Amino acid sequence: MSLKQSLSQKLDQRLSPQQIQLMKLLEVPTMELDQRIKQEIEENPVLEEGKEEEEDDFSSDEEFDDYEDNSDERTNFDINDYLDDDEPSYKTSVNNKGKDDEERAIPLSSGNSFQERLMGQLNLHNLTENQMNLAAYLIGNLDDSGYLERALEAIVDDLAFSQNIITTEDQLEEVLMVIQELDPAGIGARDLKECLLIQLRRKQNGDITRYTAMKVLEDYFEEFTKKHYDKIIDKLEIEEDDLRAAINEIIRLNPKPGGSLKETSKSMIQIIPDFEITESDGDLELTLNGRNAPELKISRGYEKMLRNYSEGATLNKSDKEAMVFVKQKLDSAKWFIDAIKQRQNTLFFTMSAIMNYQRQYFLTGDETKLRPMILKNIAEIVSLDISTISRVANSKYVQTPYGVFSLKYFFSESLSTDSGEDVSTREVKKILSEAIEAEQKRKPLTDEKLAGLLKEKGYNIARRTIAKYREQLNIPVARLRKEL
Repeated sequence: MSLKQSLSQKLDQRLSPQQIQLMKLLEVPTMELDQRIKQEIEENPVLEEGKEEEEDDFSSDEEFDDYEDNSDERTNFDINDYLDDDEPSYKTSVNNKGKDDEERAIPLSSGNSFQERLMGQLNLHNLTENQMNLAAYLIGNLDDSGYLERALEAIVDDLAFSQNIITTEDQLEEVLMVIQELDPAGIGARDLKECLLIQLRRKQNGDITRYTAMKVLEDYFEEFTKKHYDKIIDKLEIEEDDLRAAINEIIRLNPKPGGSLKETSKSMIQIIPDFEITESDGDLELTLNGRNAPELKISRGYEKMLRNYSEGATLNKSDKEAMVFVKQKLDSAKWFIDAIKQRQNTLFFTMSAIMNYQRQYFLTGDETKLRPMILKNIAEIVSLDISTISRVANSKYVQTPYGVFSLKYFFSESLSTDSGEDVSTREVKKILSEAIEAEQKRKPLTDEKLAGLLKEKGYNIARRTIAKYREQLNIPVARLRKEL
């Protein structure tokens, strides 16, 4: 039996606790940063929010040693490292509040749920207990748009097996008719046709235009959806203007009546921009939201506690444990403070690079001025990893003179023109959208014709690519864009 020995090398990359904390903080948007800081303050009594009364002497020039969970290292440390104000090891305050740093109350709305609002309306109807149970089950089966897509036959079976309620389709139909009388109009419909007809019947007051609209939906719904207007005119024996007025009446109806109830039952979501870009005489100025640079400090009370321990002649076991606890919290506090500072710098440098890269857009607001830009372009400018830039761009917003935009808005791929110039795909989409807006609505441009139109302007794009961009812009095909 022989013994073999071998030597191998292994490359292993480990992130320090501070680096891990920084990566997590970079992904946090401004709204959640306040909560994250409050959570850290609650968990770490050493950390406080506010400004030091006197200028801090601590600095962050030295690297922090990784903390190992070792009993000897936990008890054998120099307490003067945490008490000596003349030779500090870390900075305890970040004093860079901006104009947006004042405390603001964030209103949140809470309302009744979608089902609760409908059930509240049902209480005004004279229904039996059994009918109320059936109505509650039907309302529970409505989708987000307010439609009942399940067949009544299937619901009858479900009630029998799951709720032990014996009923019939006719009884369910009767209760469903009551639900369809609730607000908003169209709720409880089984398809789009029924939804639109419910709304029209409520509005019908003898008006000839609404009567025509109802006839279109009742008898020629398929032709209407396919925009075969000539067939509808011939079959109804009406003028083109009459059909146009009826269509205008239909398109004003709500195809998703449940959406309004859903929205009102949700809490309000407020977007707070992380950056603000202003323009003055051709110069751009970037400011960071003050909430991204909070003032944090180390509690003086714990410093005094350590000083009292250091002045004692001997320390018992409980005193040593207390000192170890304070040391851990001090390390955690200084890591967090430094991570907040690095987060602020990383955000500012990254947004500055984006602003300078897209300077022409921020000066004019013209989408066609947007340059092709990917994560790698910004990463090379600020000398950071692509993953870091991705974390910065995620869930971050910037306020510009032209509105509030997500940072992801400014990233796009590139296309080459006939002249060899690289242009942003967003520029191409803008030109495509303008071409569709300018088309004759009676004869909308097909994807093939749109491709030819862009080719004339120097953009050699395939028809399939045109179709992809059109879908991304939520623009329907030519047949569905046809108007009278």
